Amino acid sequence: MSLNEKEFVKEVTPRAVDFSQWYIDLVLKTELMDYAPIKGCMAIRPYGYAIWENMQQLLDKRIKATGHQNAYFPLFIPQSLLQKEAEHVEGFAPEVALVTHGGDEKLNEPLVVRPTSEAIICSMYAKWVQSWRDLPLLINQWCNVVRWEKTTRPFLRTSEFLWQEGHTVHATEEEAEEETLKMLGVYKDFVETELAVPVISGLKTEREKFAGALKTYTIEALMADGKALQAGTSHNLGQHFSRVFGIQYLDTDKQLKYAWQTSWGVSTRLIGAVIMVHGDDRGLKLPPQIAPVQAVIVPIITKKKREEVFEKCRELKTKLAPKTRVQLDDREGYSAGWKFNEWEMKGVPLRLEVGPRDLERGVVTVVRRDTGEKSTIPAGELPQRLPHILKEIQDNLFRQALAFREENTHFVQNYAEFQEILQEKMGLIKAFWCGDAACEEKIKDETKATIRCIPLEPEQKEKGACLFCGKENNRMVYFARAY
Repeated sequence: MSLNEKEFVKEVTPRAVDFSQWYIDLVLKTELMDYAPIKGCMAIRPYGYAIWENMQQLLDKRIKATGHQNAYFPLFIPQSLLQKEAEHVEGFAPEVALVTHGGDEKLNEPLVVRPTSEAIICSMYAKWVQSWRDLPLLINQWCNVVRWEKTTRPFLRTSEFLWQEGHTVHATEEEAEEETLKMLGVYKDFVETELAVPVISGLKTEREKFAGALKTYTIEALMADGKALQAGTSHNLGQHFSRVFGIQYLDTDKQLKYAWQTSWGVSTRLIGAVIMVHGDDRGLKLPPQIAPVQAVIVPIITKKKREEVFEKCRELKTKLAPKTRVQLDDREGYSAGWKFNEWEMKGVPLRLEVGPRDLERGVVTVVRRDTGEKSTIPAGELPQRLPHILKEIQDNLFRQALAFREENTHFVQNYAEFQEILQEKMGLIKAFWCGDAACEEKIKDETKATIRCIPLEPEQKEKGACLFCGKENNRMVYFARAY
């Protein structure tokens, strides 16, 4: 084995030793990304980008199925547009990147590199919306955004990242609220069905909502280290932006009215969620729905049966390709064992081993990444059985993640118990909260835990005492430390 091979098969830092380092080791070793020569930026490598492409295609179908169309808006926003919306600029000012020169010339007005697109999109919507006939306006865009973050982590929080952002315009508050909750439901279904990551849907508190929004809804996931991750958000913007940017329409009653708006988005941080929810000390575990390679064929080569094994592998790939993303690893100079290790670390759901003994028996050895289970399947049955096995893996990953979340969700009735769990167990903490922002802020300052959401489906209807001040209420919320 060469020095490079020995270096590759070294184990990554165990999760229990240093979860943060385990994560960094994994994204680098599996070639999902690499650090770019700009602070806080990364280059997404082909394997990582293929995961994002699969996510993008699956979510894009859902977005279009709900009546939305894709468009594209400029990367640059005149600074004056952002300043028109004081609350919005306050929310993003520390993260905004400015362009002050074009070539050698100083610009008359600095341009903001979009941290999000409300300002530029609303300026266009003010031109496009004139009548009730123009509504609803349902537009989505896939793009990059820039937020000059102080602390960064690949995929989870970077200075530049990829995402989709939907921006819609409606005639009434009820229609905007319906849209906001509909898209939250789309996100929940997508993340749970395709990424096998269970999430909790809920409302953000006033303190945690998006700058400029009337309401912010969220889906929250629990990572394997006990921290929460905001996996997606959907905002009812009310009439805040329409009043600032003059988005008005002539209604059927001949009255000029301000429109109601929504915005919603998910980003490449979902790749980070998949890594942290499903990965283990042996590497990634990718849900089959988004895995770039769903099954890898690894030939077990001997001198006598070399060509026969390769021929069978090529034949198998051809038969599987119509229904499965399959790859044949016929690279020279690498042992079968080394290839096993590499594909296991890359999280490929299934490994198909074909050797001389398999040829004699007319079978293929199938190894599952999620359980490590090894079985032999007649080669002729594989094209029909493989999709079912991949479905079993997808479902099993979700069940495992859901069981982990349930085991690490705790109900507390007082602040001492709350602090003890944060210190010793982490995870999600359910507790009653009085609704006072002062209590919320003190809890965050003292424990670094935030209210992740007020669940849309309350799990307990009876009243309880606020964990911090003791005031009786019926508001059950989820707390956690978060990324």
